[in-house]
Amino acid sequence: MTESLYILTGASRGLGAALAEQLVQQAGTTLLGLSRTPHPKLDALARAAGTRCEQWPVDLADPLAAAARLGVWLAAQDGAHFASATLINNAAALPRIALLEASDATELSRVVRVGLEAPLLLTAGFLRATRGWAATRKVLNISSGLGRQPMAAQVAYCAVKAGLDHATRALALEGGARVVSIAPGVIDTDMQTALRGSDPAGFPDHALFVEMKQRGQLDAPAATARRLLAYLQRADFGRQPVADVRDA
Repeated sequence: MTESLYILTGASRGLGAALAEQLVQQAGTTLLGLSRTPHPKLDALARAAGTRCEQWPVDLADPLAAAARLGVWLAAQDGAHFASATLINNAAALPRIALLEASDATELSRVVRVGLEAPLLLTAGFLRATRGWAATRKVLNISSGLGRQPMAAQVAYCAVKAGLDHATRALALEGGARVVSIAPGVIDTDMQTALRGSDPAGFPDHALFVEMKQRGQLDAPAATARRLLAYLQRADFGRQPVADVRDA
């Protein structure tokens, strides 16, 4: 058992793309990426590195179908082949930046399904399908500072990330896998662009996000991905179920 299995959601953009690119360049990796559209360069990177990569076009707003497919796929794998198996719940849907009363109901539902329901169902399926494996099993949930610090005009996103944190605390009590919900810091991704481009009249913290960009306080996705993957390999991974990568 020398290979490591990684299942990564949201693998084609932003932080997820950076994680996927770095994972497939690690020797002995098998990566399954789940995202609405495939990462255009990922398969070529994996071939060049001699690693295995599979990408599924999946809409996590339909989490029941995604979790069922993952369970079938895992059941077909030879668990004895892997020294470790890791699920990284990274995907999230960013709603329009607006007060809750001005938000679209369909959009709010999508945010909750992608950001909270999908991780719960995928994690349940992952744990169930790998129960008999000798591999070390880990679940890394990508949270946010907004799960711990509320912000107006992003009620749904705050709720999703707070729910992910607390679900991780509860799951850690069940044992069987090492689990962490981690805040990755402030990253220069599409979310930050959307926050800066929003209407200040409907977003009280608009100036804060503009200032962070102007002061160069946003981390590059690749740098954050390196810190997160290093955190995954720590001997004490899972000892603290809710963490911040900047405190590592």
